[in-house]
Amino acid sequence: MSTESTLSIIKPDGVEKRIIGEIYSRFERAGLAIAAAKMMRLTPDQARSFYAVHKDRSFFDRLINFIASGPIMVQVLTGNDAIHKNRDLMGATNPKEAAPGTIRCDFARGIDDEETHRNIVHGSDSRESAEAEIGFFFKPEEIFVQGR
Repeated sequence: MSTESTLSIIKPDGVEKRIIGEIYSRFERAGLAIAAAKMMRLTPDQARSFYAVHKDRSFFDRLINFIASGPIMVQVLTGNDAIHKNRDLMGATNPKEAAPGTIRCDFARGIDDEETHRNIVHGSDSRESAEAEIGFFFKPEEIFVQGR
């Protein structure tokens, strides 16, 4: 295990449900620190740029419309094995397949082909994507890692 940073997004459905504090508590109980955070609303162009990796997928337009539909909470999480820990906390992409006690199992409604994007949270899946995603939302001087 190594100390690393990862990006986490609480999507519009999570913000609307007013569960930001509960999700933050789960991060912190798992040993992750919140090194940066901000609430914002993506424009459709920003959303298309952020999710460009999915541009050829059937759900792309629905994802863009959803993620730009309301405010999101974006945060940088740091800690030992942060990427893996955050992905474990989130649970499977489809909440119906997520383990009990995970964020998606506990808070997201079931999804189908029409709603693959309504699963409460997003998290980086690798060091490379974490670096790119963090850079998309935050300047280096906006990130405060404990002990530095």
